[in-house]
Amino acid sequence: MDNREQMRRLIDVIEKSANNSSLTQAIDDIRLFSNTASFLANKLDTRLRNKDVAMKRAAPKTTKTVGLSKPPMPKTLNVPNNAEPNSQAPTVTAVSQADFDRLKPQKPQSTL
Repeated sequence: MDNREQMRRLIDVIEKSANNSSLTQAIDDIRLFSNTASFLANKLDTRLRNKDVAMKRAAPKTTKTVGLSKPPMPKTLNVPNNAEPNSQAPTVTAVSQADFDRLKPQKPQSTL
């Protein structure tokens, strides 16, 4: 006898006992069967989703390389999450040669 046949017989037993036993007992039996079936269905569904995720996450095989390896570059900037939407975010500006020239020491000018 296979599992499907056993399941069909169990359902038949539940149906027959619902007709022969008290109403409260039949309701309790059907609720127990229903909750157990729901639990098993959810458990199998979770296993199926986890298996799909594991298959998608499978990393390609790594190959050996010769030479120095570089550390991986970060994909995103570290921006604090607690910034208010209207607050001014820091901006990056370019530095020109004129900016460096202003920082150099200058000769004192002679008087006229």
